[in-house]
Amino acid sequence: MIGESASFLEMQEHISRVAVLNKPVLIVGERGTGKELVAARLHFLSRRWQQNFLKINCAAMTESLLESQLFGHEAGAFTGATKLRKGYFERADGGTLFLDELANTAMSVQEKILRVIEDGEFERLGGNEVISVDVRLIAATNEDLPELAKRNEFREDLLDRLAFDVITLPPLRERAEDILVLARHFAVGMVKEMGGEYFAGFSDKVERALISYPWPGNIRELKNVIERGVYQSGDGHIKQLVFNPFDSPYRPLPAAGTVGSKAAPVSQGSASVTTPDLSKAESFDFKNEVQQFEINLLKQALEQNQFNQKKAAEFLDLSYHQLRGYLRKYDLLN
Repeated sequence: MIGESASFLEMQEHISRVAVLNKPVLIVGERGTGKELVAARLHFLSRRWQQNFLKINCAAMTESLLESQLFGHEAGAFTGATKLRKGYFERADGGTLFLDELANTAMSVQEKILRVIEDGEFERLGGNEVISVDVRLIAATNEDLPELAKRNEFREDLLDRLAFDVITLPPLRERAEDILVLARHFAVGMVKEMGGEYFAGFSDKVERALISYPWPGNIRELKNVIERGVYQSGDGHIKQLVFNPFDSPYRPLPAAGTVGSKAAPVSQGSASVTTPDLSKAESFDFKNEVQQFEINLLKQALEQNQFNQKKAAEFLDLSYHQLRGYLRKYDLLN
């Protein structure tokens, strides 16, 4: 994990304090913020560091498959179960189990996870034998679990047990001091991967672009952007960045009336944005016009939603943090 910002260092101290305990930990953060790295750090700073560290993505499996993977099954438990299989909890005995995307688990699976946390016991699918394990559980999500619990979409008792301590990861846009540090790290790594001898650095223009971009995909997105820039530069000197590889004049657009634009149209009025007439123009400042277009949309959306940023974000089909990033980019935060 790399960084030097105050929020990053505070997070690292938090990890170090809770790592030595034998308690569950819940990691909360947007996609791409490094939740799996935090889980690994928690394990390797703990007394369990020489034991197994297993991880499973709960969103990648159906309910039945996830249950079988976590708790194992006996031979004959279901069609295709020809032999006994130990699950992740059993295999992680003495070590740490990391459950990523926990919000996607079914209530029935959550109930069994709760039992393991409380009693250290479970049965394999199709079995009657009670199996005891000593597993430290670390879970991660990018969802608002307390809100899901209020809507009865997540077990409150499981949330209570997991929330002994919660580590909330700051998004990259809140770690401005770390952006260039991480970017250089990824650039050097990509240059080495391509067989280059050294990284020539960023131009001032590229550095400004890196700092001003809101990074909705966080560190994972930054890594992709930088590695793409190195590979496209050829000589390791990044001169320009492609933030969205899908940008193309030939990109297929969704048909009118189909799913694609969830946001309602911005109300028309004196502040509405109009398309400029280029027929008589000698030149056109494209970037400035696009920025002004975005600024006008942001202002109208805020005004239309009584300057409630959460509602404005929903109106624009953005996350709250994405909206905040754009407001910060254009100095629109009060």
